[in-house]
Amino acid sequence: MTLTASSPLADTITPQQDAMLKRLARIEGQIRGLQAMIRRGEACEDIAQQFSAARKALDRAYQELLACLIEEAVQDPETDSTATLSRVRAIFTKYT
Repeated sequence: MTLTASSPLADTITPQQDAMLKRLARIEGQIRGLQAMIRRGEACEDIAQQFSAARKALDRAYQELLACLIEEAVQDPETDSTATLSRVRAIFTKYT
C-alpha cells in the first residue's frame, strides 16, 4: 500500500489514498457530530462515548499510515536490509 503519489503533481488518486481520504472524511463527520453534541448540551457520558469512537477511528487511520511508511521502507529496492531495519526502527521511534 502506498499513500504517496508517484509525482507531487499527479492528477490521479491511488485506491489507498482514496480509502484514506474517505476514512478521514468519516472521522471529520464524527468530530463535527461531537461539536454539535457539546453545543446542544448533551450528557457528558454520551459525548465521551462518541469521543472514544472518533479517537479509535483516528488511531486506525494512523496505523494504516504507519503500515504504509513501513511498506515503503521495506519495498525500497535501493536499500539493503540493515538500512531497511534502521529506517523501520526510526519510523517506530519517531511516530509511536
